[in-house]
Amino acid sequence: MNEKTAFYRRAAALILPMALQNLINVGISSIDVVMLGRVGETVLSGASLGSQIQFILNLMLFGATSGAAILMAQYWGKGDRAAVGTVWGMVLKLTMLISLLFTVLVFVFPYHAISIFTNDGAVREQGAQYLRIVCLSYLPLTFTMVYLNTMRSVGRVRIATVVYLCSMLTNIAVNAVLIFGLCGAPRMGIRGAAIGTLCARLMELAVVAVYNRRWNTELPFRWRYVKAFDRTLAKDYVKYSLPVLFNELMWGTGCSMIAAILGHMGSAAVAANSVAQVVRQLATVASFGVASAAAVMVGQTLGEGRKDAAKRYADRLVRLAMLLSLAGAGLILLIRPLILRSVAISDEAIAYLSVMLLVMSYFVVAQVYNTVVIVGILRGGGDTKFGFMVDVIFMWGVAILFGFVAAFVLHWSVIPVYLILTCDELLKVPASALRYRSKKWLNNITRETT
Repeated sequence: MNEKTAFYRRAAALILPMALQNLINVGISSIDVVMLGRVGETVLSGASLGSQIQFILNLMLFGATSGAAILMAQYWGKGDRAAVGTVWGMVLKLTMLISLLFTVLVFVFPYHAISIFTNDGAVREQGAQYLRIVCLSYLPLTFTMVYLNTMRSVGRVRIATVVYLCSMLTNIAVNAVLIFGLCGAPRMGIRGAAIGTLCARLMELAVVAVYNRRWNTELPFRWRYVKAFDRTLAKDYVKYSLPVLFNELMWGTGCSMIAAILGHMGSAAVAANSVAQVVRQLATVASFGVASAAAVMVGQTLGEGRKDAAKRYADRLVRLAMLLSLAGAGLILLIRPLILRSVAISDEAIAYLSVMLLVMSYFVVAQVYNTVVIVGILRGGGDTKFGFMVDVIFMWGVAILFGFVAAFVLHWSVIPVYLILTCDELLKVPASALRYRSKKWLNNITRETT
């Protein structure tokens, strides 16, 4: 078997399960949108804006675990399992603390939390009901995410597919029964959707626990990892994780700020954007699978000390991702008429959605390139500061700043504001390309002793 054939086999073994996981995750996130969209625009907007809190939490967790994954992937490539376990324990302690803080604050102050995103009283009432229940899912979500991201960083990706499939089926069943009052259950609306999410997270945790006990023979979780500490690894974790964490916070809070700006422009804008974001996620499932695979393959290959091979792998993965992103853009244009006919939102929201889907058709191509390069390849090589800098400059310094001015100072309509708010990914492409070509990301960050 030649080198290129071996690469594509290894890549397929990572990309296909990850793409399927992304598809299932889109299904999970779209279940509430689809089902609550049949109940009403206010309920849909409340759940959509309430989920922004979890979105911020997810990105903090992703930032913390991505920094750890850089180290774990490279140490796994080097063959140092003790270091992998120690890093795993450190990131679990940090993320559980963050999750506990979110849980307490949201449970105690749900109205204050939802008020960040909207001033509509009816939407705030619905969103607060949703948050009070769904915040109880944050802790089980955190343990599962850290566990599965650890498995992914060492190349074990299939278990996540099983976990998320069980989660999606649970969410669909509980949502259907409780949102619409099927099988003699009370019709709970948005509270039913929140309970469905909570049940799905508990199902994820249960599947992970069974897998860890029965089938995970290579790197099972052990409580001694939580007790373990290594000063050198801790310094490296802080060095590579903090830029990633800040990057994810800047990007995540930026996305939430965009949602907040649109939220203060009316429930029609919120409803249309909620649907557009689900479509965007659907169109990028395969491409983002490539990004996840890039972080693992590049990190492990650099940990093995093979820089030339890491560069070849990165080039192939970028080309593959761009082909898939173009296919995703075409998919958006293809299904756009069907979506506009099927969603139960107001005529005003339909008009907004029609344009938003056109914007998404070119937005996804830029987003996929940036994600594969920044989140996949650069982070896999330990280059974690670049993403933070470009988000500060282009997302906050251009898109959000000028979008805020356009919305609340110039009082422009929704569509021009939306175009400004989504321009950052296009602006980041030249900067990402230059950084990638510089090869400054080709770093083996492991140490000889831990």
